[in-house]
Amino acid sequence: MTWTQVYTPLGNLYLSALVAAIPVVVLLAALAFFHVKAHVAALLGLCLALAIAVGVYGMPLSMAGATAAYGAAFGLLPIGWIILNAIFIYDLTVRTGKFEVVKDTIAGLAGDRRIQVLLIAFAFGAFIEGAAGFGTPVAISAAMLIGLGFRPLAAAGLALIGNTAPVAYGALGTPIITLAKVTGLNEGLLSAMTGRQLPLFSLIVPFWLVWAMAGFRGMLGVWPACLVAGLSFAVPQFVVSNFFGPSLVDIVAAASAILCTYLFLKVWQPKEVWRFEEERERGVAPAVGARVSLGAAARRHSASEAFMGWMPWLVLSAFVFVWGLPSVKTWMNGLFNPTFDVPLLHNLVLKAPPVAAKVHPEAAKFSLNLLSATGTGLLLAGVVAGLWLGLRPRELLKTYLGTLKRVRYSLLTIAAMLALGFTTRYSGSDSTMGLAFASTGPLFPFFSPLLGWLGVALTGSDTSSNVLFGNLQVVSAQQIGMSPVLAASANSAGGVMGKMIDAQSIVVASVATKQDGQEGAILRYVFWHSLALACLVGLLVLAQAYWLGWMLPR
Repeated sequence: MTWTQVYTPLGNLYLSALVAAIPVVVLLAALAFFHVKAHVAALLGLCLALAIAVGVYGMPLSMAGATAAYGAAFGLLPIGWIILNAIFIYDLTVRTGKFEVVKDTIAGLAGDRRIQVLLIAFAFGAFIEGAAGFGTPVAISAAMLIGLGFRPLAAAGLALIGNTAPVAYGALGTPIITLAKVTGLNEGLLSAMTGRQLPLFSLIVPFWLVWAMAGFRGMLGVWPACLVAGLSFAVPQFVVSNFFGPSLVDIVAAASAILCTYLFLKVWQPKEVWRFEEERERGVAPAVGARVSLGAAARRHSASEAFMGWMPWLVLSAFVFVWGLPSVKTWMNGLFNPTFDVPLLHNLVLKAPPVAAKVHPEAAKFSLNLLSATGTGLLLAGVVAGLWLGLRPRELLKTYLGTLKRVRYSLLTIAAMLALGFTTRYSGSDSTMGLAFASTGPLFPFFSPLLGWLGVALTGSDTSSNVLFGNLQVVSAQQIGMSPVLAASANSAGGVMGKMIDAQSIVVASVATKQDGQEGAILRYVFWHSLALACLVGLLVLAQAYWLGWMLPR
């Protein structure tokens, strides 16, 4: 028996949207203000979402249960699988002492905390985002920052803020490729349009990132490095997205940013080395121009020692890149990729106008793609790196089990978060919230990116947000005479700013920085940054819709 989604179950769009927002509001409030543990808050939000889906929207109970189970399974594979194995690699480097070598080599280049956050949270994180996505860069960047001596809250928050500009082209362009499939629009035009929005923010984010950590005066002290990092990312991002397509945008742009920033630091250093207040209070503030780590001279390592220190991360990057190649994924899926129709759900939920152009069934298939999953590449990278570092298989297993024990509650949280997101998607309650945004008429170009922002905050993925709201953006744009390509691209560009506040990313950051139970503090740290940047995207899209039409690709 099929069931057709209803988007105004209470007879009024705005009243229905208020009710639809209850699970998300309760979840965020429980985390941010009532200090409820993340897995408890997630389960509470899930229960409310199920109650509203069944009691308000009229979704059959069996479908609602199947939806929650489907979301929980997706939360564990691929997302939880990525997090578990990314943290495993970090734990290996700590266990073998190689992370100290990483700290020293970074400090040898720049002991300034502002420069370190540019190199790790912005540039290196963007490379991992381009290759893998799905929370991997946040997990790795946050772990590296805390290993360098950053406070846990700062490490988590800064990793989240830094992981914005590359998200729309993450995982080898998956969000844009998916957006083209969902909307039927030309993939090259969508890539080019998004590439005419995000480079401005790629230039802004390094300044914003340092400002969030060190204040305005602290940012002024390293503005040349911020400019080099931003420009060396933004220019390739524009060129590749407009002339070569979405797949390699982040890989090329991030590699450019890493190389250019590294070369620039060879000839320029800040006049004063900025440290955290508690480091200065301990009397470890370095002399002007000194390149030091944690207040002491950075230990020098031979080339072979430095290579072995960075080897796990080089192996990780290589495996992640290979695992992200479409040809490799296709080959692995040909070997093993059992795919199941989700019982009681597949093609039984019907999406209807105006969210869809016409009534059509929503697919619900779960792929057990253990071979091609990015997390498997990370696991193998960890095994290869661990054996290369001289660890015995028994020691590798012991480390892995320790990592699994550490992240067990976080895996439960992510499963519950994705169950909530899938429930709102298949019940149609998130579409109700989307329609409320889309009803803003002439102001829709401003709210269009905020709709994408909401989608990522709900689903944890720019790709999922594009699936959820991409077609709604096109339909709404056509009603007011706005370019459908601009509206669809705005969904993806605005969505990247929601990445830092989605519950999945916050849980990943808390796990990486060993801050279980502090998810609310992390959310408060990044929320206003996320909203402000999303509003700036809205202003840009508004200008492109009415005054900067020449920026649209032809």
